[in-house]
Amino acid sequence: MSERIIAACDGAAKGNPGPAGWAWVIADAEGRPERWESGPLGRSTNNVGELTALQRLLEAVAPGSSLEVRMDSQYAMKAVTQWLPNWKRNGWRTAGGKPVANQDLVRDIDALLTDRDVEFRYVPAHRVGGDPLNAIADQAASDAALTQEAAGTAHGTAEWPQPAPERTGPARKQAAAPRKRPGGASGSSRTLKAKFRGTCPCGTPYAAGEPITKVGARWGHPACAATAPEEAGPA
Repeated sequence: MSERIIAACDGAAKGNPGPAGWAWVIADAEGRPERWESGPLGRSTNNVGELTALQRLLEAVAPGSSLEVRMDSQYAMKAVTQWLPNWKRNGWRTAGGKPVANQDLVRDIDALLTDRDVEFRYVPAHRVGGDPLNAIADQAASDAALTQEAAGTAHGTAEWPQPAPERTGPARKQAAAPRKRPGGASGSSRTLKAKFRGTCPCGTPYAAGEPITKVGARWGHPACAATAPEEAGPA
């Protein structure tokens, strides 16, 4: 029997609904991040992002593999581990008789889980000493929501998502943080056109279509990046 694959997945939406994205990360046998992928969802919700992330992760792992999935979304986890059997028995309707939300995604995930050895593990988000794979997936999903661009090892992305600083208590989804190359070497910051309007850490808004780049742990004006403090890379 093959060794269990450890992975994490996450989704994000800036506004819920708002610009959304999804991401997953897979570790090697020692638990070190090995490959990852993220993608945009246009305007959508956190729940759609979370379910899409799980769907894409299951599609990326061979059906015969034993898999542990780490998630910080109780909705997505309960949807596939607790609520799904009742939804199917009720003809894909809730206990209240309403159609199941995000039904196409849930049906796809149900099919992908058939005859698979998958263990789901809930991991709280944004915690000091929290799960490192979930932190990477969280940041990658947040980046994808902001940039509306696909990224990851399969896309030739050389830089890994650098998680935002951990917190001791609950926190909202963080904006994109600076990325570092594997091994701790710094990667050069990309400048791209903003898909949506936002606010630079300097406090001045930027418009859709305006050039932006990483400024500290957020996106902002390229001119502000030179004065932002450099953050340490992952161990």
